[in-house]
Amino acid sequence: QVQLMESGGGLVQAGGSLRLSCAASGVIFSINAMGWHRQAPGKQRELVAVITSAGGTDYADSVKGRFTISRDNAKNTVYLQMNSLKPEDTAVYYCNAHIRDTYYSVNNYWGQGTQVTVSS
Repeated sequence: QVQLMESGGGLVQAGGSLRLSCAASGVIFSINAMGWHRQAPGKQRELVAVITSAGGTDYADSVKGRFTISRDNAKNTVYLQMNSLKPEDTAVYYCNAHIRDTYYSVNNYWGQGTQVTVSS
């Protein structure tokens, strides 16, 4: 079983920065991809950024140029550096990972979420 634990959320003024982290623990053969989603009240959960095992990245148009996703493979950890934050970035941010947790299985895991609030 694999668990994802997010940290780094908080309250910040518009234009400020936060760095989110997500550490995967448990029985892990490999991590194929890790990413971040976010969900604001009354809105659908949306993909924010993803990073593959090869290091390729993709971002939502709304965060391109402001957010950077990175990884530390040795620590099974993914980071999201968020700069130039805007009030519309306010949401619960969820870590997501596609993890090979058995010899045959690749499963999708979600963290519990961390709140990011950006004040104007």
